[in-house]
Amino acid sequence: MFLADLPQTDDRIAAAARGDRAAAAEVCREILPRVRNLVRYLVRGDQIADDIAQEALIAVLRGLGSYRGEGRFEAWVDRIAARATFAALRRLRGERGRLEAPDPEAVERARADTDPGLGAGNSPGAGDLLLRRQLADLLDQLPGEQREALVLHFSAGMTVPEIAELTGAPFETVRSRLRLAKQTLRDALGGRDARRT
Repeated sequence: MFLADLPQTDDRIAAAARGDRAAAAEVCREILPRVRNLVRYLVRGDQIADDIAQEALIAVLRGLGSYRGEGRFEAWVDRIAARATFAALRRLRGERGRLEAPDPEAVERARADTDPGLGAGNSPGAGDLLLRRQLADLLDQLPGEQREALVLHFSAGMTVPEIAELTGAPFETVRSRLRLAKQTLRDALGGRDARRT
């Protein structure tokens, strides 16, 4: 169950926004897995993903007062987390010139993680973990801009105009990135199916 599915969600969010530490801790526990997963997909499992996820979580908590209850809470969290992630990446690129190469062990740990949103007793089976690894491998084959557009669209549920605004890319460029990413994935999946037969 996710935070938005609970009847007391609005009260808890409002309490957290007013500074209630217990409510903020509850909201944090509920949204941290979602924020962490989104950041890991956007950062490609880079060793800085956990640091950026913390920054994104702080941005979400600070922004709780601006959540008006319009639309799904998860979508609002995704947008804030994505903005915080892109801001952190821009800052890091400026500081380092470019991001460090991913730590292979960290990438493998991120791929092997179960979906933390499932909670205890509801862990996915081996088949789910295999599918998650295969998806991560496929996403790794995409150029960065295509990967970002695909993750923001399908994982965070953002529209093309929202992605364009967030990334600063023109509308048609985002549409093209999505189209190319989907085609690349279709081609890759078609190749995998052909190898199995």
